[in-house]
Amino acid sequence: MIRVNFSVTQNQLAQAYGLDNIVYFPQSSTAGFDARSANFLSLVGLPHSEAFTSREDVEDPYPVGLDAVTLGSRFDHYGMPCPAESRSWWMLGYLFTSLIALDPTSGKVYAFPEGSSGYIPLHRDVESLVYALVEFRKLEVDHDNDVDPEELSARFKETVGAFDSTPFADEDSQWNLSLEELEHGIW
Repeated sequence: MIRVNFSVTQNQLAQAYGLDNIVYFPQSSTAGFDARSANFLSLVGLPHSEAFTSREDVEDPYPVGLDAVTLGSRFDHYGMPCPAESRSWWMLGYLFTSLIALDPTSGKVYAFPEGSSGYIPLHRDVESLVYALVEFRKLEVDHDNDVDPEELSARFKETVGAFDSTPFADEDSQWNLSLEELEHGIW
């Protein structure tokens, strides 16, 4: 296993979400899998919360023979069309109402918005996704402490955008939609 330095650490993720809310992936040496993504998922992990539901509940497994990780198998199981280029992508979880997937070859993260037959780029890599989720957890805490929603939205966009501008590139990205709801008091 190659040790890689990440901007997001295990400690930051644990402080934001607690140890019980982190999902680790097994170390993968799958041919063609982006090594940085594989290392991040196994060493740092993904949070599990109301905003981001990581993967599926192991207590409620899928039917025998279903590969619940790859999108093609998952979409076929539910009778949904899956874009050909994304059939081998890995499901990471759900961000609000968007299915979040990782292209294991490039390491890029994509969102499949609910009700859409396509996908949009969401993060340059899985580390950027987790960085945004850690910052979003801080936003949630501050929102609960009555910090001005517009101030929270601006801070989130500035902080996350400085790390990776991809989350805000598409006006229909889940991040933009959620911040718009925050600003309009829908939370």
